[in-house]
Amino acid sequence: MGEESKVFTYSDVSAHRTSDDCWIIINGKVFNVTSYLNEHPGGDEVILGQAGGDASEEFEDVGHGSAARLMLDEFYVGEIDPNSKVGVEGAMDSPSSLAKDSKGKSKEPTKFFHFLLALGIVGLALGIILFNFSS
Repeated sequence: MGEESKVFTYSDVSAHRTSDDCWIIINGKVFNVTSYLNEHPGGDEVILGQAGGDASEEFEDVGHGSAARLMLDEFYVGEIDPNSKVGVEGAMDSPSSLAKDSKGKSKEPTKFFHFLLALGIVGLALGIILFNFSS
């Protein structure tokens, strides 16, 4: 990481929410991960779902190891100003600021589709179990 860190506001980072310009915040540090999207083992949608925002909780929940943490160094662009978060959360969740792909399409429908798909699989499994139980 560089000797002199640049400090960004949450608003600064939220302007970088597309697959062509993707920044995330992890544990108070700002990373430009645009060039890594296609290489991410979990797929680009995982990162794009957090684009322009704080991905600390999601990053930690997945249990990234030391290799992933070291890899972050090459994408480091600065620190986040913790005092700049006031009033940003509502704006970051607004429909006009949802993560977008390179064609400007929202990534939110994909999340909804994944939810519906999981719900359908659970329903199908329950149906099979109940059918076999009643036979």
